[in-house]
Amino acid sequence: MARIDLVDLAQSYSGNDADPESFALKPISMTWRQGGAYALLGPSGCGKTTLLNLISGIVTPTRGQILFDGKDITPLSTQKRNIAQVFQFPVIYDTMTVGENLAFPLKNRGVPKAQIDARVAEISELLDLTPYLGRKATRLTPDAKQKISLGRGLVRSDVAAVLFDEPLTVIDPALKWELRSKLKALHRALDLTMIYVTHDQTEALTFADTVVVMHDGRVVQSGTPQELFDKPAHTFVGYFIGSPGMNIVPAEVSGREARIGGHVIALQRSYDKLPAGATIEIGIRPEFVHVATPAPGLLLAQVERVDDLGRISFARVRIGGVKFAARVPQGFSVAGSDVGLVFDPGRVHVYADSRLVEGVA
Repeated sequence: MARIDLVDLAQSYSGNDADPESFALKPISMTWRQGGAYALLGPSGCGKTTLLNLISGIVTPTRGQILFDGKDITPLSTQKRNIAQVFQFPVIYDTMTVGENLAFPLKNRGVPKAQIDARVAEISELLDLTPYLGRKATRLTPDAKQKISLGRGLVRSDVAAVLFDEPLTVIDPALKWELRSKLKALHRALDLTMIYVTHDQTEALTFADTVVVMHDGRVVQSGTPQELFDKPAHTFVGYFIGSPGMNIVPAEVSGREARIGGHVIALQRSYDKLPAGATIEIGIRPEFVHVATPAPGLLLAQVERVDDLGRISFARVRIGGVKFAARVPQGFSVAGSDVGLVFDPGRVHVYADSRLVEGVA
């Protein structure tokens, strides 16, 4: 188990002299605490797997350092870093039994048989694999094989970290929730540093204590799921987290007012010193703006459709050329194509060139 420090870590597959904007991973400096559960979240090509491979040693960084408990392990091989990695597709030995697969990483390191048996029993119990310990792995279902792969990554108690690279991709959707819950329980029980790569926000938010959101090779925000939802530091985070994502709308902002198409929206903070020449936008999550009967003082929007999600409904509306999502209050019936929009001033955020501006209370 280890604290992991990334110090100005960057990666270019075209060499150190390449254009900095072409780097697959732009410079990152951050600390991950020992025993934490982290998720690297972002779309394909954002750099999350590159970052995971740098930590594991599969790729050597172009720049920067990786420290485990203060020790520079950047030049060390994967084996010497003492990490475990679980890949997208199960990595197991079909000719071995389930028990032999789980025991293999320990047996390979000369751990005494009594300790191996105890650890295999503990991990198999946590993963519900105990009834299958004597069975050959060859005829098991893909989700059972991935459970074995997870178990092989978790069976060693001395690892610096366990790295998961989209481990639930091959799992039946009906079983994903169960396995995510298992991983969370395993983290609590084993006190291991776990880093989980995924493009699925549900997987990231249900597994991790801290979610690291990546975009275009950069870490744009790191925080708890609640922090990412309540206060996105970048418009990409607002858009990527949540379903539907945050409404991001070009606006004119001055003092405690934002203007969209000439209509004024009250703000809870004052914004008198926005960067000159910056692109100014406001953002509000659909949960915090609702449709109402058109009335003086309300921003007027045209309804395109209503999505009924069971416990909550969202109206998809258009404000001029801008699309918007807004909550439909329970019992409210959308009649006609025009509705008014009611905003929660405390939930309206202001962004300059996609970055959150705090404003003055």
